[in-house]
Amino acid sequence: EALARLQREGFVDVSFRSGWQVKPFDFKQFEQLYDVRIILEIAAVKKLCEMEPGPNLEDLKRIWLVKPEDRLEDGPSVCALDERFHEQLIEATGNREMARIHHEVTERLRIIRRIDFTQRNRIEATYDEHAKILRTIIERRAEEVKGYLKSHIEASKAEVRKITLHMLYEAQQQNPD
Repeated sequence: EALARLQREGFVDVSFRSGWQVKPFDFKQFEQLYDVRIILEIAAVKKLCEMEPGPNLEDLKRIWLVKPEDRLEDGPSVCALDERFHEQLIEATGNREMARIHHEVTERLRIIRRIDFTQRNRIEATYDEHAKILRTIIERRAEEVKGYLKSHIEASKAEVRKITLHMLYEAQQQNPD
């Protein structure tokens, strides 16, 4: 079942009589999924800024609007909270189809997004950027929040790309064919 899911998501191929084979990392697909994610999330934060009454963001505020000493430092935990932050922004719009599509994109990106939370500075940046996004939504500054959100996702995408390239380079150096 896990292999079939990896095949659907484009990470492995199945060959008749020769089994499963890991596909080379497809940066183009990675970029396209991030582009879709940015479009969905920008539309969501715009809608959140325009909603009457305003959206309920209390759960997000309790997690992300905290003092630095109250922040989590565990990468996998912050990664899960980060994913949930973005899903909750979409869900808060009340648009179930947008949430469904966003969830599918998130599922496909999950395997590589985890890389972003292996460095302390990225964990701190995530807290700072999420707090800024939330405050700007609360203040209903749609144009600003769209820019903050796009920058936040683009920074994550760039970091994941850089780390992935470095990991691929190291693997190639260890196993030259």
